[in-house]
Amino acid sequence: MHAPISITILMVVEIALGIAPKADRLTWTLENIPVWIGVGWIALTYKRFPLSQLLLALLTIHSIILAVGGYYAYAKVPLGFWMQDWFGFARNHYDRLGHFVQGLVPAVLVRELLIRRARMPRSGWLPATTVMFCIGFSAIFEMLEWLSVTVGGEASTDYLGTQGDVWDAHWDMLYCGIGATVAMLTLNGWHDASLRAVSPRELPQAAPGPLPDL
Repeated sequence: MHAPISITILMVVEIALGIAPKADRLTWTLENIPVWIGVGWIALTYKRFPLSQLLLALLTIHSIILAVGGYYAYAKVPLGFWMQDWFGFARNHYDRLGHFVQGLVPAVLVRELLIRRARMPRSGWLPATTVMFCIGFSAIFEMLEWLSVTVGGEASTDYLGTQGDVWDAHWDMLYCGIGATVAMLTLNGWHDASLRAVSPRELPQAAPGPLPDL
């Protein structure tokens, strides 16, 4: 997938789901802010810093998941209710899917930036740093959600989407960590091939050994 295609798809999705969202406008706005930031960043930088096609495809999928969550409010997305019926879940788990992807897709983004900009060798520290970064970002995101509810009160309840689970933030961070770990275990080879296609000079050689000596 190329950047203009990704941008076009996301603009169409945003317009279609933003005309009359089923969630309140505040929830829709809060859920879609990351999409708008991402689309703007890709549009401004893709000519001088083109992202790998794998990363662009994953970012597009992630943005659509966020857009759907904003359209319905995460706790009310039909897919989550279908999963609840299929697997006998006690609640709508669409937000769990969202947080899993929140780890999986940003992990590829972080890995790409660490390789191409930080010039980090492809040693054992690369996946470890990537996973820890994603979990740390998830923790910050949960604190921002807490702040939004503290400021917005009842108006932000749908955005938080805890569904009465006092451990919701902990589960969210766990699923993010699982998603990032899955990405590092399954996508590295595919990602390296995609990186070589877009910018072979920026891909350093793998460092010998599993981890450097401290």
